[in-house]
Amino acid sequence: MKAIIFGVLASLLLTLSGCSDDAASVSLGLFTTKDIKVVAQQDPLVTGVTCHISHVEANLDFSDPSDMSISCRQTGAITAEQLQAIDRSKSGEVVFKSSKSILFKSLKVRRIYDAPTRTLLYLSYSTKESTGSHHHALSTVPLYNTQAWAWAQQQQE
Repeated sequence: MKAIIFGVLASLLLTLSGCSDDAASVSLGLFTTKDIKVVAQQDPLVTGVTCHISHVEANLDFSDPSDMSISCRQTGAITAEQLQAIDRSKSGEVVFKSSKSILFKSLKVRRIYDAPTRTLLYLSYSTKESTGSHHHALSTVPLYNTQAWAWAQQQQE
């Protein structure tokens, strides 16, 4: 009887994990409810940039762990018009946000334009301190060899 219940639960979990919009999902083991999820997000204003964000998802917990990783790459054209539309302040702007618990913890990704190096910075971070730290990760997308390069150079002059 226990084997039947275990089999039904296992098949249910496999079915549910297949119904996701994630770019990838990796189980952390047979006897855990935690998975590593990788989500692909296209920057809503700089549409030539796609970020892959990995994080741990704890299916039966009230709060997911704060650890995350981010990798952003140029996947299309980056134009001067797109750069003119973004927030170019030192703190940039939030471009992605995902709730990580019912207790006000979220994962945010902020785009920051580094004018001196003509590079887009994508900073992912947890909004709630965990184990003494606000977990964060950084990825960069240089504008070199993009349609926006000439515009970026003119801004330096």
